[in-house]
Amino acid sequence: MATEFSVREIPFSRSGAWFGLSPVVGLATYADDVHLVSHRNGMHPLLRLVPVPTPAEVAADPATLTWSTGQGRVTAVFSAPDVLRISGTGTGLELSAAEPALTPFTGTYFFADPAGGLVFTSYETGHRLRLTVLSGRWDQAGDQALGSARRAVVLSAEEPWELLVEEIGTARAPFSPATTFAEDVTAVHEEFTRFADAVAPWRDDHVPAAELAAYVLWSATVRPAGFVRRPAVLMSKHWMDKVWSWDHCFTALALAGGAPELAWQQFQVVFDHQDAEGALPDSVTHSEVLRNFVKPPIHGWALSLLRHRLPGGLPDVGTAYRQLSAWTSFWLDHRRAPGSRLPHYEHGNDSGWDNSTVFREERLVRSPDLAAFLVLQCRELAVLAAETGENSARWSEQADELLTALLDELWHGDHFVSQGVASGTKRRSASLLDLMPVVLGEHLPREVFEHLCAGVAAHLTSVGPATERPDSPWYEPDGYWRGPVWAPATVLVEDGLRRGGAVELADLVSARFLATCEKSGFAENFDALTGEGLRDRAYTWTAAAYLLLAEAADRP
Repeated sequence: MATEFSVREIPFSRSGAWFGLSPVVGLATYADDVHLVSHRNGMHPLLRLVPVPTPAEVAADPATLTWSTGQGRVTAVFSAPDVLRISGTGTGLELSAAEPALTPFTGTYFFADPAGGLVFTSYETGHRLRLTVLSGRWDQAGDQALGSARRAVVLSAEEPWELLVEEIGTARAPFSPATTFAEDVTAVHEEFTRFADAVAPWRDDHVPAAELAAYVLWSATVRPAGFVRRPAVLMSKHWMDKVWSWDHCFTALALAGGAPELAWQQFQVVFDHQDAEGALPDSVTHSEVLRNFVKPPIHGWALSLLRHRLPGGLPDVGTAYRQLSAWTSFWLDHRRAPGSRLPHYEHGNDSGWDNSTVFREERLVRSPDLAAFLVLQCRELAVLAAETGENSARWSEQADELLTALLDELWHGDHFVSQGVASGTKRRSASLLDLMPVVLGEHLPREVFEHLCAGVAAHLTSVGPATERPDSPWYEPDGYWRGPVWAPATVLVEDGLRRGGAVELADLVSARFLATCEKSGFAENFDALTGEGLRDRAYTWTAAAYLLLAEAADRP
């Protein structure tokens, strides 16, 4: 039986598509009806799809979305990444502009094209949706209407019908199906199954969420368009529809074994926008590249794992070395205050832990996680340099210098502290961020590693590692990085524990996070005490974390 899911949790889409079907129409905003939602130029609900008669039950699997009424059913399948095919028997369907208002600069204009098709053209996306009725009876409303109006195409329930919805630019030849509807459904099922078999061939009843995790990654993948210059996995096809400069590392790792070409494309998609100083952008999406913040330099850590997970190793060592060298130099040249041995973040957003209590009193902070990531990055650069004939000794020396500075300046007997850049004040917090040097694993002095293990254990709830210790006065159940359990921190902590030899604790971290995903899905984060999934419910780095940990788990 195909994996089924709720479209209130996970949007129905297909690999390569820039749109999907979902009742999620904006930031934490849910409509009563399923909408066709585009992710070009941001998230935009374009069409409202309502079965006639209503109400209807909605069900989805990787190939089909189905509305079922007492009289019949309507089923949708992606014939291609930019073509949605919909058929109905005993039930009609109204497709109407989601926003009734049309202004000279906003909204959706509707007209019947004399050359064929019914066209909804959107100011917000800069693209068109062309509807072609293949069979059945239909009516329309709002042809060429201006201002506020009902703009709709209505398929009649009186006889079976079939419809195509194409996403196009200004014009192109009409899509002409060479297959039946049933054949399209079979083809999509087979395509997804091949993907799932490749990235999670080990899946079985002991890891029951693996196939759905694979679907989250597969369906969130888009084709090159706009600033996205290669195939890429968005964080989500809900409102978090970007690639951030660290989530791409986790998705690349999850894809590496079974889809190595896509994994390498995913790792590279952010480096396509590396600037002259070596900095990576904060995020990339169809219509924008943001540079007001950056994200933590976990890329060396990721590359060291990718070289082992990618069949045949890294495909382009020279490029990887140049990119990683420039990214590391950015931190060492542009993010160290005069006289400082350690780099700093300019805001919590730079760390990825936006509102962590490490940044509660000052925003410009030398935090121990940053130095730890750069130690690993320099060690990976030493390996890459040796393979490319560059000077590897300088990177090994830089790694040693950073580790020495980290321990000299931010280790206080049994814990790490952070330091305000302006004030020089050193502070201890109850944030898991202060424990993230555990990612250094075997590179840490044994006493330091053991203290960090004890700290991680104190943060570990039945759900996973809480980002703020639950006994902290600053703990919040839905406090973003002030309590909830997150996938990236979990994977980094688990990997550091395991490499450092704390295998039992690593197993516990992994098992609890896996169980949380199996209970609550692939949410942006989870309540650290109840396990409730919070915020966006279709996060690809959460799905990627599940796949990575499930693959490695020894579960009877």
